[in-house]
Amino acid sequence: MTKLTIVAFDGTRFDIDASNGSTVMENAVRNSVPGIEAECGGACACATCHVYVDDGWTETVGPPTAMEEDMLDFAYDMRPTSRLSCQIKMTDALDGLVVNVPERQA
Repeated sequence: MTKLTIVAFDGTRFDIDASNGSTVMENAVRNSVPGIEAECGGACACATCHVYVDDGWTETVGPPTAMEEDMLDFAYDMRPTSRLSCQIKMTDALDGLVVNVPERQA
């Protein structure tokens, strides 16, 4: 199990034990994190699971794929650290990952 912290827009922290291979989005939905709507269910076909990766983790998480970048164009308040949480799979290298939920989803 890897540790994942999702910080809701209101500052509430969700410290989650995540299974390797699961996505940040799956863990957010499973733990009822507010602000992660995940309308497409993880198919990278919307931007309703948009998160900001903590600055200390952006290099380890890596950049979005071209398809993900296309979907991020629809995200609310996109930033350089924006990612779709359905596209971030948990691994041992991401143990301790911190992401923040934006004010709203697009």
